[in-house]
Amino acid sequence: MRILFIGDIIGKPGRETVASVLPRLTEEQNIDLVIANGENLAGGFGLTGAMAQEMFALGVDLLTSGNHIWDKKEVEEYIAKEERLLRPANYPEPAPGKGSLVMDRGGCVVGVLNLQGRAFMPPLDCPFRVGDREISRLRRETTLIFVDFHGEATAEKQAFAWYVDGRVSAVIGSHTHVQTADERILPGGTAYLTDVGMTGGHDSVIGMGIEGPIAKFLSGLPKQFRPATGAPRLCGVVVEIDERTGHSTSIVRIQREP
Repeated sequence: MRILFIGDIIGKPGRETVASVLPRLTEEQNIDLVIANGENLAGGFGLTGAMAQEMFALGVDLLTSGNHIWDKKEVEEYIAKEERLLRPANYPEPAPGKGSLVMDRGGCVVGVLNLQGRAFMPPLDCPFRVGDREISRLRRETTLIFVDFHGEATAEKQAFAWYVDGRVSAVIGSHTHVQTADERILPGGTAYLTDVGMTGGHDSVIGMGIEGPIAKFLSGLPKQFRPATGAPRLCGVVVEIDERTGHSTSIVRIQREP
């Protein structure tokens, strides 16, 4: 089983980059399942049902998310009925939608789990304890489990990966929009990367036009941010998993231009 995870897609530039790069990338890499973090599809903040459907039509099988999932009010109704859009499983129970999903890909059953960290992030339920619960439930159906851990702190992501090593196939971080170079397979067979990076304009400040963030840092005042368009690039990671054991056998970072 070969899984492609696409880093946070930033606004229209990110969506256009996916449309340009994904078809040839999935063919070239012989991909079985495409997952993407879609919480920034709408102008860099939130997403709409129409934009999610656009990604599904392009070949994305499942969208994960994070702290920006609720930025567009309409998503609450959409996520309640669209199981292919996940929100972090450690949101309190009244939150609409689900944090995990089991998918059958050509007879191979895969579980996908979305969690959000708490370090320097909005307070949610403990991702370690919720992760325990969800992983135990998913393992009743499959040993192939892919985790998008949406978090700010490297230490929290690393700690979680070591905590679940051997119980899940991969723990891939998202949220910081900067791809890290620490990909590895842990001793128990869990593939790990601190952050997958972002998909969109890379002549930017984490996906946003340069001028707005600089002005905000200089003045301390709120400024309008718009997705950057320069140097578009898809960041992602390809994880290969042994279908018999659920252990990862390889992990490769991806950066592709249109």
